Amino acid sequence: MSEKTFEEINMKEQYQRESETLLSRLHLQDKYEQKLTPADFLRINRSVKQQHDTSEKDLAHTFLQRLMMLDYRARYIPVKQDSPEGRHSEPQNTITEEDDFDVIFSTSVESDQPKRSHVHPMDVQMAVFHCSDSSLKQNMITKLSQCQYALPLLVPDPVTMDIECPLWTFRQIRKSWKITQTKEDSNIVTMKSMPIYKAETPMVSFFRLGSLSLSKSQLMNTLINDRHSTFFHRNCPGSTKSRHLMDGVAEITWYCPAGKPNDAFTDCIAFCNLHGDALTIEKQREILMEKSSVNVVLLPTLERGDKSWTVVSALLNSPKPFICLIIDNDRGAVEMKEGKYKMGLKDKSQSDVCEELKGIIGKILSGPHTSFQLETMAEVSGIRVDEDDTVCRNGKNAAMKIVDLLKGMDVSKIKDKYLPCQGQLWHDWCKINKEQYHLKGNIEKEKCKKQQKLEKIRQEQCSASCSELMKLFIESLSSLPSKQKEYCLKWIQILLDALSTDDLSSILQNYDEKWSEVLTLKKKHDKSDQLTSKQTELEEISKKLQSATFGLEHIFREIGQIYEAHKSLQEQTEMEETDWSKYPELAAELMISGHPMELMDGDAGHVPLTWISSLLDEVIKKLGNKRVFVLSVLGVQSSGKSTMLNAMFGLQFAVSAGRCTKGAFMQLVKVSEEKKKDFEFDYVLVVDTEGLRALELAGNATLHHDNELATFVVGLGNMTLINIFGENPADMQDVLQIVVQAFMRMKKVKLSPSCVFVHQNVSDIGAAEKNMDGKRRLQEKLDKMAKLAAKEEVYDAECFNDVISFDVQKDVKYFAQLWEGSPPMAPPNPGYSESVQDLKNIILSKASQSTGTTLSQFKSKIKDLWNALLNENFVFSFKNTLEIAVYRKLEVQYGNWTWALRSHMLTIENQLHTKIENRKLDNVKLNYLFKEMSKTYGELQKDMTEYFDDEKHKEMLVQWRGRFESKIKEFHDEQVRGVKIKLDEVIQQKNARKKMDDKKTEFENKLLQKSKELAHQLKDKAKDEEELQKQFNSVWSVWVTELTGDTKPIEDIKLEEEQMSILQELGIDWSLIDDSKSCENYKDISKIGDYYEYVTLNKHQELCNKSQQPQDNKRQNRNTKGQGSLTTAWVSFKNFWVFGSTQQKETLKSRENFPVEEQKLIRSLIDDVEKQSLLNIKSKPVVTRGYSPTYLQEVAKNVKEKVTEFELERKYALKKEFTVDLLLYVFDKAGSWISKSHNKFKVNNDAVTFVKSKKTQYYNIFRSFCKGNSSAAVLGELICEKLKVSTVEAVCNRTAIDLAGEMKCSFPVFNGNRSLLEKHVLKSLAEKEDFDGFINYIHCPRDQVECFIKEEVEKYIFTDNKAKAKKILKKNVEDVNNLVNKALFTATEKVKTWRGNTDMWLKEFSNLLKENDTLTFDTICSENFSDISEFDFLKEEIEKGLPSIIKELNSLSLDKMKEFRLKPDQILIDQLCNCCWVTCPFCAAVCTNTLENHSPEDHSVPFHRSGAVNGMHYRHTDEMGIDFCTTQVASDMFFYIRLDPDETIPFKKYRTGGPNYANWSITPDESKLSYWKWFVCQFQKQLEDHYNLKFEGRGEIPSEWKMYSKEEAIKSLD
Repeated sequence: MSEKTFEEINMKEQYQRESETLLSRLHLQDKYEQKLTPADFLRINRSVKQQHDTSEKDLAHTFLQRLMMLDYRARYIPVKQDSPEGRHSEPQNTITEEDDFDVIFSTSVESDQPKRSHVHPMDVQMAVFHCSDSSLKQNMITKLSQCQYALPLLVPDPVTMDIECPLWTFRQIRKSWKITQTKEDSNIVTMKSMPIYKAETPMVSFFRLGSLSLSKSQLMNTLINDRHSTFFHRNCPGSTKSRHLMDGVAEITWYCPAGKPNDAFTDCIAFCNLHGDALTIEKQREILMEKSSVNVVLLPTLERGDKSWTVVSALLNSPKPFICLIIDNDRGAVEMKEGKYKMGLKDKSQSDVCEELKGIIGKILSGPHTSFQLETMAEVSGIRVDEDDTVCRNGKNAAMKIVDLLKGMDVSKIKDKYLPCQGQLWHDWCKINKEQYHLKGNIEKEKCKKQQKLEKIRQEQCSASCSELMKLFIESLSSLPSKQKEYCLKWIQILLDALSTDDLSSILQNYDEKWSEVLTLKKKHDKSDQLTSKQTELEEISKKLQSATFGLEHIFREIGQIYEAHKSLQEQTEMEETDWSKYPELAAELMISGHPMELMDGDAGHVPLTWISSLLDEVIKKLGNKRVFVLSVLGVQSSGKSTMLNAMFGLQFAVSAGRCTKGAFMQLVKVSEEKKKDFEFDYVLVVDTEGLRALELAGNATLHHDNELATFVVGLGNMTLINIFGENPADMQDVLQIVVQAFMRMKKVKLSPSCVFVHQNVSDIGAAEKNMDGKRRLQEKLDKMAKLAAKEEVYDAECFNDVISFDVQKDVKYFAQLWEGSPPMAPPNPGYSESVQDLKNIILSKASQSTGTTLSQFKSKIKDLWNALLNENFVFSFKNTLEIAVYRKLEVQYGNWTWALRSHMLTIENQLHTKIENRKLDNVKLNYLFKEMSKTYGELQKDMTEYFDDEKHKEMLVQWRGRFESKIKEFHDEQVRGVKIKLDEVIQQKNARKKMDDKKTEFENKLLQKSKELAHQLKDKAKDEEELQKQFNSVWSVWVTELTGDTKPIEDIKLEEEQMSILQELGIDWSLIDDSKSCENYKDISKIGDYYEYVTLNKHQELCNKSQQPQDNKRQNRNTKGQGSLTTAWVSFKNFWVFGSTQQKETLKSRENFPVEEQKLIRSLIDDVEKQSLLNIKSKPVVTRGYSPTYLQEVAKNVKEKVTEFELERKYALKKEFTVDLLLYVFDKAGSWISKSHNKFKVNNDAVTFVKSKKTQYYNIFRSFCKGNSSAAVLGELICEKLKVSTVEAVCNRTAIDLAGEMKCSFPVFNGNRSLLEKHVLKSLAEKEDFDGFINYIHCPRDQVECFIKEEVEKYIFTDNKAKAKKILKKNVEDVNNLVNKALFTATEKVKTWRGNTDMWLKEFSNLLKENDTLTFDTICSENFSDISEFDFLKEEIEKGLPSIIKELNSLSLDKMKEFRLKPDQILIDQLCNCCWVTCPFCAAVCTNTLENHSPEDHSVPFHRSGAVNGMHYRHTDEMGIDFCTTQVASDMFFYIRLDPDETIPFKKYRTGGPNYANWSITPDESKLSYWKWFVCQFQKQLEDHYNLKFEGRGEIPSEWKMYSKEEAIKSLD
């Protein structure tokens, strides 16, 4: 082995050892093999301390984090010196003065240990470079380039010593410069912008031969940018002599001229610097000398024969220009021969040397020279290029396949050919979709047409969706491993950028110039046409820029469109899912890995909801439903938003020229494990926007787009960052107005984001007074904007703080200018990265107080916001789906809580009722009831607290917590008070009949006595049943007369006769009454569709004649605009656009002059009269005192008065027939209650009735005695007879409560909220196809719902769940049986023990039965049974009779329950119908809120209806109005509020129509609402007959409606 080789091996080993030491000092030893990745930095880590020293182990991470924040001081991080113990030893006092001098002049300083210098800054940079994977290297080099630092071009590997060219790391760098050319004595400046690897520029390379006294790198810095250390040199802070990884590294940078007179060079030039002694670094030296346009060599002295001479002579003899700089020579620059210069540097200032050098280089490059292009480094032999790695190469090959398709094509043509789904087709789809919110004319037909067009476009998209480019792209995404996929995507972006470079440069230059002109005119407050025309030109250039831009985002946009098209057709045809169904999964993987995804397509100004929803669903599938903190960013275009975000979070939002973010993009940033403990979320989701453009572009469309974008992203964000560029408040005004308006809208729809304002490009951020003044002006501006926005949004706000909580001291951040000097050579301002870090800390500190939002909530918020934005009036249209779902769930809970209280209260009421009947209670105290309820109520309060505290949406539930807690308290108190009132009434009734009850006991005793006596007389005479019956009958009527002779019988009431006489007393003609009674029309008066037959128009006709003409003219004038209007309050949504047509002039029929509002008012009159009359009647003491004729007379008088009052306010009269029918209707309704109550009174108070009812019972006793049965047997029979009555009632009441509870808790129809019940009602009506049921539901919804509950209860008990119902009954029967048996046993034992008599036994038995308040039991007089002494026999006799009672109870028809106090259907009606019954002012759909009074929550309903359902028709015609109000509120139509209004109200602002409208939430609905469309088609004829209207003309039913089947209609309810 030669000595040289041995030396090389030694050097190599030593170098490797030193490398290992260095990496371990930086704690990177394990990262050389297992590289650092962007994922390690694309996350929320602990914040970087700017001013603090860093320990060596943290150096690498701190360097990278600060570099990512564009802080060029990342190279100069101060390092903490570790002080070894014992370093500071005690000074020795024995040193003399001479010793001091010895110490000073001593050449060797002794120390306890050799001092280790800190790590060289460039070693930190290179160590991180070597320990990073290719993606992180690329990010790092891109950031170094932005910091205006030189970049490694040739790098020796620290282990193998092989030379590598990291070409891949340059691929994302783009440079812009301006070339100055002189033509005909004038300078022409042209702008160039391109990826740097493509740029062909001259390259000037610098080498040093031997060691020098001056710094080559420093000299180069002065030449390129004397204010910035582009190349690190020996005089930079932190520099040390021990530099390890830099020798042999060649760094490159580019000088980019700004097109100004003081530019050092007029064109872009690459400068390359080989670090170390070029004599020993041969390979790199040769490569660079070969590639350079000019070689510059620095050497100490130039003499033939020394080591340097060989290199110099070779350069002298090569054709390349060459400059030789000699350190110890003081001569000026000399051209030795053409293109070969030498120059001495001795005794010359650096600036003089640079000026001379510039001149020489400029002169050389003005002539012919070779140029350098980075890409050509791949062809250099003997070095390794990072792009040759298999992974990178495979990624590139896949990308090339795709991009090769596009070579030679115009960019705008590429999009048309290969991305057809997102071009015109998608733009048309968006346009038509938005038009659905501006319908005019026949809106339902228009809507159907537009939906067909949308479907057709989707079909066209499907047909066009298989372009070669998309096939290849999807194939690559699906098949490549993740690393190759990452390369492939980056390669595609790189290659696509290169495609559009040339077009973009010229367009951008144009755009810049035009924008400057516009801003200049705006600053002058120029309002002339010149400004408008310049803005229009700018818009044109903007469009060109749009079509010349082509990137990855367009390919992903296409994927989204292909998916949406297939998905929407699949929903209709249910075709099998193919490849397209996998698209969201592919995109989700990329989003999780940190790739930004387009949320809003800026070109079409639309959110592809289907795509975004599916994409987020896939993200949720992969990550789980994580919580995210959504940070939205808003600001003017080109104000540095994306740069700031990229610096703050290390994101990848596009910032290069011509790639301004268009629309809105979202990107996930993970919270690192160490930071997770500070936050309640796992990710920050950043939403970056294209920026607001209203400042420089003309037209309302732009302003509308800006408002839309701002509202959208402000609504999405937990926090919004508002980025303002510059200090001029006038520039801010437009942006602030838009932002304030967006925040105001959020306040109105109960979303509450926070905000931070960022002022970028502020000249002197250190001046505190200036900042205070700036903040004061911003606050004033915001307050002013809040007032302006408040007017526009109709909101009460005096200042910005009324809109959003905002502290101008804390929530405003000033940012220094981004560049330190003038671009393009200026580095970023270090103050900028400090501001970025401060801002990040502010954001994270605010975020730590937020719970964020789950991904699924974020998804539904996107949908809600976008749907509301499509409709012009955002606040009216906003529907928070998630909030609605959470509220509906809370309603279900509320139903469960109220049921828990109600069912417990029913049990208490039942027990107390029995107690009162048993005369054990004569006063019910409120505090006793409250105490009885306290345990249940306490448990329920605990449940509520748990629900509100632990439910996953607790932050949303908090807004309703107080209201629901107080509602539950109200409900609890109402239940207690309601039961107190009921029981007081029972006590009152019991007291009222006490005298009668005592008499009844007396009657029973006498009847028993008489029966016994009669039996004794006939004991041996009457043998057969017939004879006994005959004998008993012969004396029975005598007994009745004898017992009740002194009491007056209560007569039955003859209601019908009384009603007739009352009507005649009111002066109503008998024939009218007779007609009405015979045809029975009055029974349906509340449900008829057309009240015109009841109206006489003589009063109204005159008025019509006077006012009709001018009113017509007025309408005609309005309608020449082609807008439509309906009138409402009811049916006369009579369309006023009809008067725009010339045909409408013939005389109108009377019926058609009678509008729907009036129909509705008559129906309201009927409902009110019915309610009041029933309340009046039910308040009368019929049960306790019996019926009096004055009750009905009072009702009739009130009805008559109400009708008269109603007529006084109307312009027409109601015929007498109406009053008659209404009175008969009310009598009919009240009559059944009166009869039932009077019968109850009669049963309780009529002695004759009571005695007669006992005939069978006492005949049986008589017969028993006749047959010689003992007293014990007869008493047993009597007791069993009484038990039968008592047990049936007890079992039925208990079973009613239990069955109601079972159905409420487990029967789907009843165990949800009001909304769910409504769906079941609608399903039931459709299944039966019962038109009368529908009409009852439409006009009397509560009646129909009650009928439905009764039907369902009956079906449940007798059909569907008969076995379950029987089981409940059986259990209650068993309980009662056990109670009776236990009482029998206990009473008998006790009497035997105490040797008691019959009286004692009866009392004991009676008390035991009544003990737990289950059974009522009337006392039996013991006188007739005093001879009983065998109580066991009595017990046996009763036990013999019990099985038949139990058998009868078990086979009890559940129908029997209808006869008793508690009924399961009524219990459920009380529970389920105690809700809101307010109807929609347009379509009369019933509000489905479970709470009766749910203010301030709006009324709402899941399914609104077609106007035809409720008899809407066009004004002055019999044409049915078929429009849905959910379509109307999205249209440009109007409606009348009153009959003849002076003005109309746009449907879009329906809430301004008065109290009936203000509290209704009616949002535009894009669902098909097929249920009511099916209903209209199915019952077309019946509806026409019912309302006396026609589905003709404008009321013609769209043919599309007729396609729905009943099954589809029912399915649409789910």
